[in-house]
Amino acid sequence: QVQLVESGGGLVQAGGSLRLSCAASGRTFSSYAMGWFRQAPGKGREFVAGISRSGGNTDYADSVKGRFTISRDNVKNTVYLQMNSLKPEDTAVYYCAAARLSSMLLVTPTELNYDHWGQGTQVTVSS
Repeated sequence: QVQLVESGGGLVQAGGSLRLSCAASGRTFSSYAMGWFRQAPGKGREFVAGISRSGGNTDYADSVKGRFTISRDNVKNTVYLQMNSLKPEDTAVYYCAAARLSSMLLVTPTELNYDHWGQGTQVTVSS
């Protein structure tokens, strides 16, 4: 079991930056591929970024490529999402999620593969 707690959300102007953090409890953090998802008002939850268990492989939604960077620290049991050049359309609740995958190298954008979810953190980008 792993519990996830996000932090770092807030209000920022368009063009600004935020860094989200997701702290995981337990000793098995490195057993999980990690992902960030988001849900805007009136819309479904969508994949934003994912990172493999080793941290060596990453994947991004086309809408955030070149602006967002996902990383992880398996010693601190934390995954990060650095968000730069933010746009109003990035406004959403951002969720951290953990997927128990056997491979150290796989990244998954599929929501159903994620077993554990955080409570979410609000990101609001003003124009």
